[in-house]
Amino acid sequence: MTELVITSWVLGVLLAVMTFLFIFRIVLTWYPQADLTRFPFNLVAIPTEPFLAPSRKLVPPLGGVDITPIIWVGIFSLVREILLGQQGLLRMMM
Repeated sequence: MTELVITSWVLGVLLAVMTFLFIFRIVLTWYPQADLTRFPFNLVAIPTEPFLAPSRKLVPPLGGVDITPIIWVGIFSLVREILLGQQGLLRMMM
């Protein structure tokens, strides 16, 4: 396996996991009583919070609803498609 194949595989897994974590974070916003500092919720909060905290300063909650996880799902999905999609940059280089 070449370095490009390994890179695209690792990057694909990383972007998919982050997308899944942000989707799970969206579901957790429906349950405000969930304590994000306790196990198992901290497994979702720790990797996603560095992305969400600065985003909340730019995009305030709309009607009391935090939409920043939705924005990050879109960003990670777009990056995954641009790099690893059927006509993605890394796929075309292989």
